[in-house]
Amino acid sequence: MEKNERFENIYSQGKVHEVQIWVDKETGVNYMFYHQGSAGGLTPLLDKDGRPVISTVDNK
Repeated sequence: MEKNERFENIYSQGKVHEVQIWVDKETGVNYMFYHQGSAGGLTPLLDKDGRPVISTVDNK
C-alpha cells in the first residue's frame, strides 16, 4: 500500500532547539515548526509583506 504524505520537511536546523520548514504538497504553503524538548509551535511562514510563503507544487 502506497503512503501518500501531504507534508514534506524541506529544512531542519538544530538539535535541542530545532527549527523546521514544512511544505503542504497540496497548497504549497510553507510552515515553520519550532520545538524545544516537549514544547513546540507551528505557524505559516510569512514574507516581508505578511503574506504566506508559497512554493511551487508538482501535482503528479
